[in-house]
Amino acid sequence: MHRVGSAGNTNNSVRPRKEKRLTYVFSDADDAKHCAGINCLKVLKATVSDGCDYLFTGSRDGTLKRWALSEDSATCSATFESHVDWVNDAVLAGDRTLVSCSSDTTLKTWNCLSDGTCTKTLRQHSDYVICLAAAEKNSNVVASGGLGGEVFIWDVEAALTPVSKSGDAMEDDCSNGVNGSTNSLPVTSLRTISSSNSISAHMSQSHGYVPIGAKGHKESVYALAMNDSGTRLVSGGTEKVVRVWDPRTGSKAMKLRGHTDNIRALLLDSTGRYCLSGSSDSMIRLWDLGMQRCVHSYAVHTDSVWALASTPTFSHVYSGGRDLSLYLTDLATRESILLCTKEHPILQLALHDDSIWAATTDSSVHRWPAEAHNPQKVFQRGGSFLAGNLSFSRARVSLEGLTLVPVYKEPTLIIPGTPAIVQHEILNNRRHVLTKDTAGSVKLWEITRGIVIEDYGKVSFEEKKEQLFEMVSIPAWFTVDTRLGNLSVHLDTPQCFSAEMYSADLNIVGKPEDDKVNLARETLKGLLAHWLAKRRQKHGPPTSANGDVLSGKDIAHRNLGHSRVEVDGGAENDSKVYPPFEFSTVSPPSVVTEGSQGGPWRKKITDLDGSEDEKDFPWWCLDCVLNNRLPPKENTKCSFYLLPCEGSPFQILTQGKLSAPRILRIHKVVNYVVEKLVLDKPLDNVNADGTLAPGIGGPLQHSVVGDGSFRSGLKPWQKLKPSIEILCNNKVLSPEMSLATVRAYIWKKPEDLILNYRVVQGR
Repeated sequence: MHRVGSAGNTNNSVRPRKEKRLTYVFSDADDAKHCAGINCLKVLKATVSDGCDYLFTGSRDGTLKRWALSEDSATCSATFESHVDWVNDAVLAGDRTLVSCSSDTTLKTWNCLSDGTCTKTLRQHSDYVICLAAAEKNSNVVASGGLGGEVFIWDVEAALTPVSKSGDAMEDDCSNGVNGSTNSLPVTSLRTISSSNSISAHMSQSHGYVPIGAKGHKESVYALAMNDSGTRLVSGGTEKVVRVWDPRTGSKAMKLRGHTDNIRALLLDSTGRYCLSGSSDSMIRLWDLGMQRCVHSYAVHTDSVWALASTPTFSHVYSGGRDLSLYLTDLATRESILLCTKEHPILQLALHDDSIWAATTDSSVHRWPAEAHNPQKVFQRGGSFLAGNLSFSRARVSLEGLTLVPVYKEPTLIIPGTPAIVQHEILNNRRHVLTKDTAGSVKLWEITRGIVIEDYGKVSFEEKKEQLFEMVSIPAWFTVDTRLGNLSVHLDTPQCFSAEMYSADLNIVGKPEDDKVNLARETLKGLLAHWLAKRRQKHGPPTSANGDVLSGKDIAHRNLGHSRVEVDGGAENDSKVYPPFEFSTVSPPSVVTEGSQGGPWRKKITDLDGSEDEKDFPWWCLDCVLNNRLPPKENTKCSFYLLPCEGSPFQILTQGKLSAPRILRIHKVVNYVVEKLVLDKPLDNVNADGTLAPGIGGPLQHSVVGDGSFRSGLKPWQKLKPSIEILCNNKVLSPEMSLATVRAYIWKKPEDLILNYRVVQGR
């Protein structure tokens, strides 16, 4: 890691800084489906009689989707992609504004009827943003809460209002072009409000809109709810209490105790008088905020309650959670009935006319009958029970043998998702990853193309992993996770540039077989090929390869003072993308990264328009793709001794320790020995820039075995049919093994590698 000046440092000290990462997320062949659990649901009713109702879903795959609804179908009409982590909640606010929050610590706004372009990113939270609440009748008011214990109240219209720029004060308050935002607020542009009780909104000419902060939570906030007029806000979380606020000032009104575990779901009636809470203690509680006490407790579930939805009159509540069950409860009579059971825990509920949408930890969404306008119809079917008022009472009923039969066996509509990847293994060749999804399907992915190259179906993951094992040693140039339900591949400099392969091993036609190919460089070229083409349309081809290709600032000039950088001359500054690095344009991956301004972002590689620059991409990515510059290579050589086997009558003269690229194949070493035995090529005649040369140093000379050995005057080893064997630890080595593989799997010692050669008689 090289050393750079601290961005926020004023005393000119220098400290190590981790460079920005570039991640690319694979896309399933069917991009119209979510590939991870659904955290949030929101229904938008048509405003005209012949209009279409929409359902918005937010997923752990980091995207939101808009579904056009009909009686018997749901069609994905837009994907909203910009968040770089789980989407945790979403609400509708203002004039057709969709507001979402994420574990990436941001809120984002979108035109809900657009093609999915983010209009603004709001950065104020210090940790995951878990929940949102909106005022139905005061539609500009939105509250957000998260793991940092922070609750903020936003005026959406004010937050979206463009801010006048003054001098350099707003240099960083510019749009992150990749988000499609015109007024994205970076972290530094919003200041924390330290007042403990009454907090009012602040406007600053140089820093823009600042939300109201409701201070009081000492721990994580999991749930929020607001009444229709936006005059009352309730919050709950790991403190096990319901806090009540005046969202107009951020002041605390009251604190209600009663739950014995985390509060996970909250509802307020339209007036703000009554509140319903669901908790990990399995209880649902009804609170009278005027009386400041709990008036009813409902023991309906046998495990955590994670989702609540009420009828329009607040007379009945639908509840779901970890026990996989959806219940309907009459708040007045305490009568409860099991509507349906699911295969996965229920995370969110949304009423839609006389149906209810249920989202789970699975990637699909189900619609069930609900009779929200006349819930008594459901109870007339029979099978109801009386909800107890103690948490153990529901569990005791189960133990006593009361088997509840769900009213509905099948949903009326299913929006299917794609099974999420839950297990993965990076194979030794460092180009393939084996995965297993929630449906049990095992697939083999090619990292450098972002596609499935083999679908094995439902087979044993461990057995398939053993079958695919290869005895090869290639540096770990990337890391992988499956947090978003698909493969996310992370590239970090300089580690990502550590892996090289010969073009022959990659089957690249038209490139000399001994040319070394840097896997990360070619992967970046493939990922950004569309971006580069668009950029050239805008700016024309680069005039030179010396760092002058960037508009505005010269990246090389700005960064090379902090780090040695090597120009990859072997690649001849070409921008051609070779077949092993061509990414699909049908289901393209998404790039997740950040540059010098605007924070992290996510976008499909085919949606990049060429305007993105060093404000959006890490400088090292652009330096690699545009200028063909790579960080200095380390540990690319392997030192070894080449000695005759004991008792061998044949010996060649080697001057001590040899050095060669780690990826050099054993057949090159065979060639070296054959040359010495057969051609008797003098060692002193080989130049250092060739492939066999004396080193410099002390009395023990070091020879260098290059990867271009014997290109002239000697046929390939296969045609020579040499009678030479190379051994290590008394094991005959395959000619196709690399020195790195021999060292890792045969030698297995920290000391310099020792290879032995012998002539095989009778060949």
